[in-house]
Amino acid sequence: MFLPILCFFSLIISSSHAADFCVGDLAAPQGPAGFSCKKAEKVTVNDFVFSGLGKAGNTSNIIKAAVTPAFVAQFPGLNGLGLSMARLDLDVGGVVPMHTHPAASEVLLVTQGMICAGFISSANGVYFKTIGKGEIMIFPRGLLHFQLNGGGVPATAFVSFSDPQPGLQILDYALFGNNLPTELVTGTTFLDAAQVKKLKAVLGGTG
Repeated sequence: MFLPILCFFSLIISSSHAADFCVGDLAAPQGPAGFSCKKAEKVTVNDFVFSGLGKAGNTSNIIKAAVTPAFVAQFPGLNGLGLSMARLDLDVGGVVPMHTHPAASEVLLVTQGMICAGFISSANGVYFKTIGKGEIMIFPRGLLHFQLNGGGVPATAFVSFSDPQPGLQILDYALFGNNLPTELVTGTTFLDAAQVKKLKAVLGGTG
């Protein structure tokens, strides 16, 4: 009787250790559940440390914003843990246009400046507010949301996601940054052809 019980608990202990973590092997193929695990003997403490969020991103672009990701591709230790982070830098006048993360909810913590942030529910309810240092806002998974600089100085925030690969689709680029024919865009958005072509030119689209 004692021996089967001992074997049972040994199995539980060994199984729990095996599931402690799964540092992603970025050199291996990626599947729907993420990357396969790096061999345990090759895992080091550096797999659980990421220093890339300590430096401001380059905001010299059309939206005057920069997002520095700490997703599984940059931080393999996140693989399988159900979370990730990013740094958001917004210059004066900067904006992260309306976008969605299909795989994750988001928590935004402002550490500098003021950020006007908001989201739109599936019932088209609008929730937005300008928040400052030390304040946080959540954005439920899959909903359209935005952030823009709400003050006269550069703003910084740190973002946490509920998935190591949250995904990203920016609405403006989805409509105007590809080769979707102009007549289809005008027919589905009620914009005129001149407006669509102008936005395609700005965002690199064709058609």
